[in-house]
Amino acid sequence: MVVNVFICDYVRTPIGRYGGALAGVRADDLAAAPLKALAARNRALDPAAVEEVILGCANQAGEDNRNLARMAALIAGLPASVPAITVNRLCGSGLSAAALGAAMIRTGEAEIVIAGGAESMSRAPFVIGKAERGFDRAPKLEDTTIGWRFVNPVIERLYGVESMGETAENLAAAHQIAREDQDAYALRSQQRAGAANARRAEEIIPIETRQGRETVSVAADEHPRPEVSLDGLSKLKPAFRAGGSVTAGNAAGVNDGAAALILASEAAARTHGLTPIARVGGFAAAGVEPRIMGAGPIPAVKKLLAREHADLGDFDRIEINEAFAAQVLTVTRALGLEDDAPHVNPDGGAIALGHPLGMSGARIAGTAALALQRGAAKRALVSMCVGVGQGVALSLEAV
Repeated sequence: MVVNVFICDYVRTPIGRYGGALAGVRADDLAAAPLKALAARNRALDPAAVEEVILGCANQAGEDNRNLARMAALIAGLPASVPAITVNRLCGSGLSAAALGAAMIRTGEAEIVIAGGAESMSRAPFVIGKAERGFDRAPKLEDTTIGWRFVNPVIERLYGVESMGETAENLAAAHQIAREDQDAYALRSQQRAGAANARRAEEIIPIETRQGRETVSVAADEHPRPEVSLDGLSKLKPAFRAGGSVTAGNAAGVNDGAAALILASEAAARTHGLTPIARVGGFAAAGVEPRIMGAGPIPAVKKLLAREHADLGDFDRIEINEAFAAQVLTVTRALGLEDDAPHVNPDGGAIALGHPLGMSGARIAGTAALALQRGAAKRALVSMCVGVGQGVALSLEAV
């Protein structure tokens, strides 16, 4: 018997800029906030009935260490009897968490799972590896915010260790994606995000945090720049490669945030008074060369479409996480989509909103689910590129 899996609720924190409004919030407190909000919004659901909490997190080197999901569940007030696991597929962690939760329900291992992801990139620590020998006088300091650290020389020899921005430059060069096209895409992301402000506010829960001597409530995304213009974007200097085309304006931000979804079987939703908002379909992951990691969604989407015996045209909403404009355009052009296709990231994406690594997959899945609930689409495809060369894709259907 086929077990249908539904997203029954979704909330998220605002997305903060690096060193911004949420920088004072620990990663485990940030992750706990949407879990606590979901429990408060769904009073008919006995928290003890939640059979697993699965959260994605890409860093796990600081306050997010020691199983962030378990810490967040306990901080949120879920019973100690509710188990939790943290998964790491870098940028695809939050989406993979949702897929793992859906798979557990589909196979009968659980009836209700809370899945999502969190990242505090502002609070990612510097780390020092242990000395290789006694009396070592050359400790090496590593920044864990984003990208490679403690590199294995075998990986470096076989695949290189180019930064995320350099991988976007590789795609721009290989696929002749002009700077003008990247900036035009970035501007559309900002404009679409601005036009969706009211819809986006419905998914955000406020976060209280200390700023100086005051406690303030952060209730809106901090990263969008509604004042941006094409002229302004064109004046930004390349950020990763001399003579390149990838800039701070056509790339995602470095951010803080958390998101979570309630996943349930049809029977469990009925028993616990939950309202399905979207049905979870299939999931696929694929690998590519690390130096072109941004192309990962191409094989992931194709694999998912083959598994579901579907065509891309069957989906009237497509969310592709915007790590870089060059990366999104590589994917959309390879899939035969127009640069400005209205059903691709119709409410903007990470270039405007920001990209807290472990959170983003849960965010775009939740945003797509709410669009399906509103009747704005019937089927949605959600996809992301992943550092070190992977792609993930998930399908959703209207209830």
